[in-house]
Amino acid sequence: MASITIRNLDDDVKTRLRVRAAENGRSMEEEVRLILRDAVGRRKSPRNFASAIRARIAPLGGVDLELPPREPGREPPTFD
Repeated sequence: MASITIRNLDDDVKTRLRVRAAENGRSMEEEVRLILRDAVGRRKSPRNFASAIRARIAPLGGVDLELPPREPGREPPTFD
Protein backbone atom coordinates (compact mmCIF):
# COMPACT_ATOMS: atom_id res chain seq x y z
CA MET A 1 0.00 0.00 0.00
CA ALA A 2 1.10 3.55 -0.70
CA SER A 3 1.23 6.35 1.81
CA ILE A 4 0.70 10.08 1.43
CA THR A 5 1.66 13.13 3.49
CA ILE A 6 -0.51 16.22 3.44
CA ARG A 7 1.28 19.42 4.35
CA ASN A 8 -0.16 22.84 5.21
CA LEU A 9 -3.55 21.46 6.25
CA ASP A 10 -5.62 24.15 7.96
CA ASP A 11 -6.13 23.57 11.68
CA ASP A 12 -9.88 23.99 11.20
CA VAL A 13 -9.95 21.25 8.56
CA LYS A 14 -7.98 18.91 10.80
CA THR A 15 -10.33 19.60 13.72
CA ARG A 16 -13.43 18.97 11.61
CA LEU A 17 -11.85 15.80 10.26
CA ARG A 18 -11.06 14.60 13.79
CA VAL A 19 -14.64 15.28 14.91
CA ARG A 20 -16.09 13.57 11.83
CA ALA A 21 -13.91 10.52 12.40
CA ALA A 22 -14.95 10.35 16.06
CA GLU A 23 -18.65 10.62 15.13
CA ASN A 24 -18.20 7.69 12.74
CA GLY A 25 -16.17 5.66 15.22
CA ARG A 26 -13.05 5.66 13.03
CA SER A 27 -9.52 6.95 13.22
CA MET A 28 -8.68 10.13 11.34
CA GLU A 29 -6.52 8.09 9.00
CA GLU A 30 -9.35 5.69 8.17
CA GLU A 31 -11.76 8.60 7.72
CA VAL A 32 -9.42 10.26 5.23
CA ARG A 33 -9.00 6.96 3.34
CA LEU A 34 -12.77 6.61 3.02
CA ILE A 35 -13.20 10.24 1.94
CA LEU A 36 -10.50 9.91 -0.72
CA ARG A 37 -11.78 6.53 -1.91
CA ASP A 38 -15.27 7.99 -2.28
CA ALA A 39 -14.06 11.15 -4.05
CA VAL A 40 -11.76 9.37 -6.49
CA GLY A 41 -14.00 6.37 -7.00
CA ARG A 42 -16.95 8.39 -8.26
CA ARG A 43 -17.43 8.24 -11.97
CA LYS A 44 -19.78 10.35 -13.95
CA SER A 45 -22.74 8.32 -15.01
CA PRO A 46 -22.77 7.98 -18.77
CA ARG A 47 -25.47 10.01 -20.48
CA ASN A 48 -27.12 8.55 -23.48
CA PHE A 49 -27.37 10.44 -26.72
CA ALA A 50 -31.09 11.22 -26.33
CA SER A 51 -30.51 12.76 -22.89
CA ALA A 52 -27.69 14.91 -24.26
CA ILE A 53 -29.90 16.22 -27.09
CA ARG A 54 -32.81 16.82 -24.70
CA ALA A 55 -30.54 18.82 -22.37
CA ARG A 56 -29.39 21.01 -25.30
CA ILE A 57 -32.92 21.63 -26.64
CA ALA A 58 -34.76 22.11 -23.31
CA PRO A 59 -33.52 25.69 -22.67
CA LEU A 60 -34.84 26.68 -26.10
CA GLY A 61 -38.34 25.52 -25.26
CA GLY A 62 -38.18 22.13 -26.91
CA VAL A 63 -39.17 21.07 -30.38
CA ASP A 64 -42.49 19.67 -31.57
CA LEU A 65 -42.14 17.44 -34.58
CA GLU A 66 -45.05 16.32 -36.68
CA LEU A 67 -45.00 12.58 -37.10
CA PRO A 68 -45.74 11.28 -40.59
CA PRO A 69 -48.70 8.93 -40.96
CA ARG A 70 -47.90 5.23 -40.88
CA GLU A 71 -48.14 3.30 -44.10
CA PRO A 72 -48.19 -0.42 -44.65
CA GLY A 73 -44.76 -1.96 -45.09
CA ARG A 74 -43.58 -3.05 -48.51
CA GLU A 75 -43.46 -6.64 -49.60
CA PRO A 76 -40.23 -8.38 -48.68
CA PRO A 77 -37.93 -9.27 -51.59
CA THR A 78 -37.90 -12.77 -52.97
CA PHE A 79 -34.64 -14.49 -53.78
CA ASP A 80 -35.68 -16.94 -56.49
